[in-house]
Amino acid sequence: MTAQLIDGKTMAARLLEELKRRIQRRIEKGARVPCLAVVLVGTDPASTIYVRKKRETCESLGMRSLAHNLPADTAQDALLALIDTLNADPGVDGILVQLPLPEHLDSTQVIERIDPAKDVDGFHPYNIGRLAQRIPTLRPCTPKGVMTMLGTLGVELKGRHAVVVGASNIVGRPMALELLLAGCTVTVCHRFTRNLADLVGDAEILVAAAGKPGLIKGEWIRQGAIVVDVGINRMESGKICGDVEFEPARDRASWITPVPGGVGPMTVAMLMENTLDALERREHGA
Repeated sequence: MTAQLIDGKTMAARLLEELKRRIQRRIEKGARVPCLAVVLVGTDPASTIYVRKKRETCESLGMRSLAHNLPADTAQDALLALIDTLNADPGVDGILVQLPLPEHLDSTQVIERIDPAKDVDGFHPYNIGRLAQRIPTLRPCTPKGVMTMLGTLGVELKGRHAVVVGASNIVGRPMALELLLAGCTVTVCHRFTRNLADLVGDAEILVAAAGKPGLIKGEWIRQGAIVVDVGINRMESGKICGDVEFEPARDRASWITPVPGGVGPMTVAMLMENTLDALERREHGA
């Protein structure tokens, strides 16, 4: 068996084209276009690349993008004051603070300061709590992107055993909630998990989100499993790879995401969709 590729790049391009059409229809009606404020603290190279990509995507869709590039030594109070200003600005629909923040800043406090209605990353406890209670509003972008991808495969998810490797607040935990919402039986693995190979081997749906290159061995994959690799790891050679040994895993899986070109483009597309949705929710008083 050779797995079929889940082409996130092509899928994201289609989604972005539909968002562009939605925004164009707003413009034709004289309605306001969505506005995303992106806050970058410091000059971390990876964060700088991610932020530039998000801003470029905004502009390509006809959305407004507000750039707030702050020095690495920005104080906590100054960052919180900026968030308060953006919360109060009726022209701003989404607020994204690029993570990770410099070590002296409290990211939990920063996330909690963002108005949940403008929390287009979906990280605020209110939005995570809504997801946990099966009444989602703004959903975390990467898990939402994964669920969108899975929805295109024509595979019934209800009752399937899904295994999530990684328990971060950004991906692993909300991913588990999304899969529960879809009717899966979910196992979450983390650094204290024993017998990881056995648990992975039992997964009908595997989502790898540990951030450790090659952690999941290809021979662990169950025959016919659906494998979604969220990991994006840069090797010393400069090569990008995921958390799953791709080639041997592809020989066993039925579907698999490539790295790069899988989940990453979908995450950006979901961010754009969340920003437009946030605007429309506010317009309708939701």
